[in-house]
Amino acid sequence: MKRHKTVTQMRAKEETTENQLSDQEILSLQGKDLSLLMLKMMQDVGHKLEAKTDNLQETLTKEIQDRKREQEEMQNTIPEIKNSLDAANSRIREAEEEISKVEDRRVEITDREQKREKRLKTNEESLRELWDHVKRTNIRIIGVPEGEEREKGTEKILKETIAKNFPNMGKEPLTQIQEAQRLPYKINPRRHILTQRTKIKDREKILKAAREKKQITDKGTPIRLSADFSAETLQPRREWHDTLNVMKGKNRQPRLLSPARLSCRFQGEIKSFTDKQRLREFSNTKPALQQILKELLQAEEKRPQQETKIPQMTRLTSQGIHTVKIQNHPRTIRPPKSDILRRAAVQMQDTGDALAIKRPTT
Repeated sequence: MKRHKTVTQMRAKEETTENQLSDQEILSLQGKDLSLLMLKMMQDVGHKLEAKTDNLQETLTKEIQDRKREQEEMQNTIPEIKNSLDAANSRIREAEEEISKVEDRRVEITDREQKREKRLKTNEESLRELWDHVKRTNIRIIGVPEGEEREKGTEKILKETIAKNFPNMGKEPLTQIQEAQRLPYKINPRRHILTQRTKIKDREKILKAAREKKQITDKGTPIRLSADFSAETLQPRREWHDTLNVMKGKNRQPRLLSPARLSCRFQGEIKSFTDKQRLREFSNTKPALQQILKELLQAEEKRPQQETKIPQMTRLTSQGIHTVKIQNHPRTIRPPKSDILRRAAVQMQDTGDALAIKRPTT
């Protein structure tokens, strides 16, 4: 009876889908029943493993097929990518070649521009030296009233000025003054008188006497005697005036040398400077000089910068003076002159009131 009951229980348990038995029920089984249960459970596990293995194999097969398909697609895409890379590399090489050509062209243009700037600077310096050479014997008389030259002639004005203001020099033989007339021809107030002598030492002698006397008069009217320079030289000379005044106050014995160099005595030595930048660099190494020029240099640093002038090229030819602006190349041709002194007079007319001297035609 007991055995029949156990078999019945086993069959009832077998009808369950999962054959899940409690630990107590499993422990209650004995002998053959337990063996049958274990066999059944192993069969179920085997079926499940087989099903899972089939599913896994099917999944792996599908994955392998997908990977093969993707690999085939990649193998087909690789040549396209390679062709695209080759084309891109080719374009890069072409671009690099173009960039190299542009860079070479830029260097060439820069070098050419630097050479042109150097030529322009050399031409301007040569022109400035030419004007200064033309004017090297000139003396500019500033402050003589208009009309006085009509009474006694412009040549006599300088002779009387020398005789009245420098009696000792009047006794010394001086070279003859060339013919003079006021320029520009249009009458303007306070036009200068420009005299030209045949020897430069006469000019230096007169100007030295004028510096020593400090105050010169003509009929009681204060006048000034000054050297005559080109416009390109006058501007840098004017820029030295403040520095000259400061150094005079400090007893540095400053002098303005031709054409526009500053000379001064410092620590027992005479130093000369072609421009303020050289003076600034030298003062940076000399604290005493830097202290003297401190306020002047600070004022110049605060001063607004002048607008950059358009570079020009000036040529002297038998046809006149030709000026070319570098940027847009407009060309202006002035009327032809008979000689270089007349051309010098044209430039003096452009830069300010002046009187040009020309040797009379015999």
